[in-house]
Amino acid sequence: MSERLRSVVEQLGIRPDDRVLEIGCGHGVAATLVCERLEEGHLTAVDRSAKMIEAATRRNAAHIEAGRAEFLVADLEDLDLGHRRFDKIFAVRVGHFHREPERARGIAERWLAPGGAVFVVFDQPATRRKENP
Repeated sequence: MSERLRSVVEQLGIRPDDRVLEIGCGHGVAATLVCERLEEGHLTAVDRSAKMIEAATRRNAAHIEAGRAEFLVADLEDLDLGHRRFDKIFAVRVGHFHREPERARGIAERWLAPGGAVFVVFDQPATRRKENP
């Protein structure tokens, strides 16, 4: 399990009853970590890649079955969540938040519940150094 993602999820301060939106869930690793902290809460995770949603769904099948999670294929620009509101919205290494941070944040904030928060992490991937023999 990724220590980097574990650290990100810990910083979210997930409460057992939180409603959480993850934008750009990839393989669903952070989603798993969020769902492990939820009891009555719920995670909605989206990614624009059907392949990533398929992988995330497989990884989190037990959480889906328990009603704690759902995974949707959608682009942030086209995402329609109706009147749903979230206590925590987060995105890790989602290019849209890096390229157009104000626009992306504005889109995400429309789904915030009163008192909710948006967390955006765009850290650089760790580089591996080649060791000389």
